[in-house]
Amino acid sequence: MITHIALFKLKDGIERSDPAVIEAEKFARQVGEHVPELVEWRVGWNVVDRAISYDFAVIGVLADLDALEKYQKNAFHQESVQKWRAISDWVVADLND
Repeated sequence: MITHIALFKLKDGIERSDPAVIEAEKFARQVGEHVPELVEWRVGWNVVDRAISYDFAVIGVLADLDALEKYQKNAFHQESVQKWRAISDWVVADLND
């Protein structure tokens, strides 16, 4: 199993109430419905405010590296990526469970 983790930090001056953020969150929440390779999909806002914290996270579980590659190429996922790219910086980790 592969656990895919992405952490997003909103760019300076962009707030959670911004329409682009609301749209990006909406898309992120729907990725699990549009990517058949995902075994599990969790998303949410960070609830603890610390200087080193990221603002939003997604966690996906996939069967293997082939499924991860298909997830990365999925058109709906790519549309979600574009929305997040406009409003945030992020880091990604893929764990081989």
